[in-house]
Amino acid sequence: MQKRQKAKMRGVAGGGDSSFGDGLAAAARSVISDGRQALTDPELSDPETVHEVRKALKRWRALMRLLARPLGEQADQMRSEARELMRAIAGARDAQSALDALNDLRKVDRPISPTSIETIRARLTKMRDAAEAKSFTKAMRDRLSRYLDYATLSLERWPLKVIDFDIVTDGLTSTYRRARQLVPDTWSDSEAEHLHDLRRRVVEHRHQMDIIEPLWPRLGKVWAEEAQRLRNQLGSCQDLAVLAELTAPHQPLAPWRSRLAPLISARRDAHLKSAARLAGRLFAEKPKAFRRRIAALWSARNSRKH
Repeated sequence: MQKRQKAKMRGVAGGGDSSFGDGLAAAARSVISDGRQALTDPELSDPETVHEVRKALKRWRALMRLLARPLGEQADQMRSEARELMRAIAGARDAQSALDALNDLRKVDRPISPTSIETIRARLTKMRDAAEAKSFTKAMRDRLSRYLDYATLSLERWPLKVIDFDIVTDGLTSTYRRARQLVPDTWSDSEAEHLHDLRRRVVEHRHQMDIIEPLWPRLGKVWAEEAQRLRNQLGSCQDLAVLAELTAPHQPLAPWRSRLAPLISARRDAHLKSAARLAGRLFAEKPKAFRRRIAALWSARNSRKH
């Protein structure tokens, strides 16, 4: 589905002679379509469906924040409702995050024994499946479908065609600034919650930049890849934090705490070093300079068209 998403997004803001507002509408339709496809694809397992739906809702929330100024309360409401839906279907997310972190620990020089790994994996998989069955019910599928129906109807009413690029540039810059402000001065001392907040802002920034990637295809591709790498590193830190929490006293993985703790710490340090390097490049510009560059690319594109 990721390849389909990229194919749809190319040309969203820069293809043909359509206005930028038409590009925004195309981006919105792409997100809604991907969400519907995930809900109705019989080949996807429940965990895969939840993952794809959450990914679509993240893209939708990023778009709604981008349109917060022209759409006002409507965009705020849609973003808030999408957040509630994401939380409602995230019951199995912690267990899946811990499973991802467990796979990550295999990269440590002296990993935990294979027998222990498989025992932990079985326990986490059971937790995930139980949470999935509890939260991702038919009623929840219907609720998600109704939200996408409402989003489609709202899209037809919104005056996206008259939204100009300057307004969207303000939104792009705001998201960039919010993410940049969260970049730690000292990465090794960063709290897990702070890194999680930074990751959320990076995800939002990455999705918003997808919309305007056609303005600067070569540089935009590099930018998107850098943002995705940073997102992945921060996501791995979050997964490890979840795994660490499950080893606390009275938690499901408490018996393995002494063996897992040093491995978790080692992998976290490695991810933080990579994240610091990536963030330094991605957010090197001050917000005003970032805004000027985006505006200059739009201006240059219009000059070429005419």
